[in-house]
Amino acid sequence: MTVEHYHAMCHRCRGRAVEIRTRDGRLHRGIIRNVSPRSVYLEPLGPRRGGYGYGYGGYGYGYWGGGFGWGIALGFIAGISLLWWW
Repeated sequence: MTVEHYHAMCHRCRGRAVEIRTRDGRLHRGIIRNVSPRSVYLEPLGPRRGGYGYGYGGYGYGYWGGGFGWGIALGFIAGISLLWWW
């Protein structure tokens, strides 16, 4: 699938809990908080150490309302699944 496909999919899923698997096999679970032309920013699910999430991969850190999250490059995404149980 193309980067444009994943960009559109991430825009449609903003505010929802998702699982994103990257091409290198890593699995990320979180809520999509922002989507830029190059990255998708996730707020991690689950407990946070010291009130902050982990900055991870892609093109840098996402920031929103007092916490850091994962910035994942759209070109590295291999698949996105919605988390219906969350």
